[in-house]
Amino acid sequence: MKPSRLLLIWLALLLLISLVLGTLQALGAEIPPSLVSINWGLLLALLALALLDALRLKRRPSPRVNRQLPGSLALGRWGEVQLQVEHDFAASLHLQLFDHVPDGLSFENLPLNVELQAGQSSRISYRVRPLKRGHFCFERCEVNLPSPLGLWSGKRLLSVIDQTRVYPDFARLYGGELLAVDNWLSQLGVRQRQRRGLGVEFHQLREFREGDSLRQIDWKATARQRTPIAREYEDERDQQIIFMLDCGRRMRSQDDELSHFDHALNACLLLGYVALRQGDAVGLSTFASDPPRHVAPVKGRGQLNVLLNSVYDLDSSQRAADYQTAANQLLTRQTRRALVVLITNLREEDDDGLLNAVQRLSTRHRVLVASLREAALDTLRHAPVQTLPEALAYCGTASYLNERAELHERLSAHGVQVVDVRPTELGAELVTQYLSWKKSGTA
Repeated sequence: MKPSRLLLIWLALLLLISLVLGTLQALGAEIPPSLVSINWGLLLALLALALLDALRLKRRPSPRVNRQLPGSLALGRWGEVQLQVEHDFAASLHLQLFDHVPDGLSFENLPLNVELQAGQSSRISYRVRPLKRGHFCFERCEVNLPSPLGLWSGKRLLSVIDQTRVYPDFARLYGGELLAVDNWLSQLGVRQRQRRGLGVEFHQLREFREGDSLRQIDWKATARQRTPIAREYEDERDQQIIFMLDCGRRMRSQDDELSHFDHALNACLLLGYVALRQGDAVGLSTFASDPPRHVAPVKGRGQLNVLLNSVYDLDSSQRAADYQTAANQLLTRQTRRALVVLITNLREEDDDGLLNAVQRLSTRHRVLVASLREAALDTLRHAPVQTLPEALAYCGTASYLNERAELHERLSAHGVQVVDVRPTELGAELVTQYLSWKKSGTA
């Protein structure tokens, strides 16, 4: 409980009058005794009213607050939280409300000023914006309740428990379902290449058309129908994709609002969404996380929700990436041939360990290594050099990038496909590579 502004103003005014009267008496001025008595009487009356008002505030019941919180929020996107305030007061009342937002969520429009009307409930709202993924619990709501005479303000902590989950920002993909797939992918920056050959799964027989290859002709059907009949193929729809996601300390780098790890998660979900729509099975395996997580590849759009619920609270760790252990675990769990997408941040010291792990995986699976490149490196490489510190920074950046390029060349020389991109471009690049292999029938 604390005094209100009204009480402080009255106290300051009466004390100022007392100070003026005391000063005049000290200077020898004649002050009517009744004036001094009136001033002290007003001061004592104010103190008595303040005491009575404080007792009435103690007995005043707290309002009831219900919070309507979205069951899930998207990382980095604003969401609305609604509060419904109910009360049993006979008269209108103005109060201030502050919701205790958990750490990791930024907010706007708090505290809230609420005007309660007699016999009515009030609905107010504010906005929250998640800064990290995970599970968040709202536990309390703070209400500053005024006293009946407005001389005091009492803080009431109300227990209002609600929970929500923050997922990667994947909402834009659901909007993409309303558009044609090709148009939607082109908006994301995905480049689809022309088919170089035929699909790998038989679809149907149809009449031979201009432009069809002679290899498509089904001679037995042609003989029966006495007209050229061609086989029509489609892309294979029973493949499996496994994401090997590095959760180690290198993925904690951050170029913008999202870390490299969050960009990698978004890229996995984007490619997983596209692959599931193509009829493929999608799974996930993490390493350098505590504990490692594994989602077996499954087909169907429901698998996307499984992936989201498996990674929404996943975070990068301080551990170093152990590629060989991760490869051994994946080979034990995944026996069927799959496309393995290894997402990490390569360094020169990864040469032997990574190459051995990828070669072991390649004996059974097709492997694509995606290495994230810090955007700051590209900025430094293209920045003008005019001073000695700028020259040193440029030379260090060039040397580091050359070492990365040499590592990528060594991997490519052993038949390993490597993608070196900035985190913001990872999703589109992975989808481009996947569709390219899909069209050519080599995925």
